[in-house]
Amino acid sequence: QVQLVESGGGLVQAGGSLRLSCTASGSIFSINSMGWYRQAPGKQRELVAAITSGGITNYADSVKGRFTISRDNAKNTAYLQMNGLKPEDTARYYCNCYAKLRGPGWTEDWGQGIQVTVAS
Repeated sequence: QVQLVESGGGLVQAGGSLRLSCTASGSIFSINSMGWYRQAPGKQRELVAAITSGGITNYADSVKGRFTISRDNAKNTAYLQMNGLKPEDTARYYCNCYAKLRGPGWTEDWGQGIQVTVAS
């Protein structure tokens, strides 16, 4: 129902920065929240950061002060600015979106994921 396209991942040295983008498209009436999750090999997927349509944000303790999530509601796009990257930030990052459809109902969707690798 909603397609999510992620971009901006890659390889960076420790201490460096990356900016992830996620754009939602499809039968969207409004987006309630967008967020980023990550999953490292052998670990469970975990919340990194999320933002509501009103701009309320939530961060994992491990990224507070280093990562910033923002959103452009007009473009249905969320951004994750990642500064001070550490090797432990290495993971596949997934965009998540919870949206009200133009038809009846709500949908929660995931992007395909984008790799972030931080070299020490």
